[in-house]
Amino acid sequence: MLFAPLLFPLLAISPDVALQPPQVHSNPPARYATAARKFEGIPGIERAPNGRLWATWYAGGRGEGPDNYVVLVTSGDGGKNWSDALVVDTPGIVRAFDPCLWLDPTGALWLTWTQGAGKFDGRSGVWEMHARNPGAAKPKWSTPRRIADGVMMNKPTVLRSGEWLFPAAMWWTVKPNIEQMNGEYKLGLTPAEMASLIHDNGERNGAHLLITRDRGKTFQTIAGPRVPRAAFDEHMAIERSNGDWQVFVRTKYGIGTSVSKDRGKTWSEGADTGVRHTDARFFIRRLAGGKVLLVRHDWPDSLPANLSRRTHLTAQLSSDDGATWSGGLLLDGRSAISYPDGFQAPDGSITVVYDRERTKAMEILFATFTEADIEAGKCVSKACALQNTINRAGPR
Repeated sequence: MLFAPLLFPLLAISPDVALQPPQVHSNPPARYATAARKFEGIPGIERAPNGRLWATWYAGGRGEGPDNYVVLVTSGDGGKNWSDALVVDTPGIVRAFDPCLWLDPTGALWLTWTQGAGKFDGRSGVWEMHARNPGAAKPKWSTPRRIADGVMMNKPTVLRSGEWLFPAAMWWTVKPNIEQMNGEYKLGLTPAEMASLIHDNGERNGAHLLITRDRGKTFQTIAGPRVPRAAFDEHMAIERSNGDWQVFVRTKYGIGTSVSKDRGKTWSEGADTGVRHTDARFFIRRLAGGKVLLVRHDWPDSLPANLSRRTHLTAQLSSDDGATWSGGLLLDGRSAISYPDGFQAPDGSITVVYDRERTKAMEILFATFTEADIEAGKCVSKACALQNTINRAGPR
């Protein structure tokens, strides 16, 4: 199916157009309604201390382009019902995308997202706002703040020292793409206007980390590794049992990794973890009991070669910092499912969100399970519940 190019009215074109603060709609207008969306995906999820759930993703238009905006919804009944909370949008040719939710150790809920011109302007930027009362249905949010160049879509890591690491990448394998996105958008820019929007960061690019030692008031960038054949990086970090830092990176072949033994001053040469995975985001996180959780695509060998490997989303555990993996709970075996993110509740249960068919079914789904379910390879706990719906976009 072919779509006519969409033309967007241009505001003032300048190198800093993507640095302008976004619009935050606490009561989103009708144009942001679920039924009006033609695309949605790339979700995140988090839990407030009192059990209130929050979920985010980005939507708008027919794919990735300048009309993307970030959606935030909430549930006060364990995910049975979800209410619109707010929309973060950016004007003109700037898009808001790749949101992330994270509950910090103080109990504040962070919503981060990325802003950039066109599909990718070579620089982008990580923005945040946070609420210190996330147990409320309508908490008070801080003023949006840009904290760094780059793209961040995965949760921060709290080190044993108390410092926080935010995984913000400067994409180094992706060429800037301003004029046309997925063959669907044409912005009608002159060569000079396009040139003014593109940023060449050269050697500054990589799977970087932002470190904060004052609970997010200030950040410093730690240069991260360049793992060979990285695809958008989309990296996540863990602190190993011996104190080393390890990042896991999305690659063309699956999951790559690099380790630092000196707190990010130097990194080992990027290597293949050997864990089979398709070219998409995975989710990795250390659990409260010490094991590491991995949610990845583990498709059957019988899957025909012409079908997408974004299927069979599966949860596994590691007791040795990711050297080996055990168990295998299939969360969803359908096709076109991707981009898991999750959290662990105080009772030990784990909740993972993911998307399905971003331009067709347009579903945001979640699963809840325990370590026992993962080890058994099936639901054995009372908490286990799979394929629960948060949102379905488009006319119904």
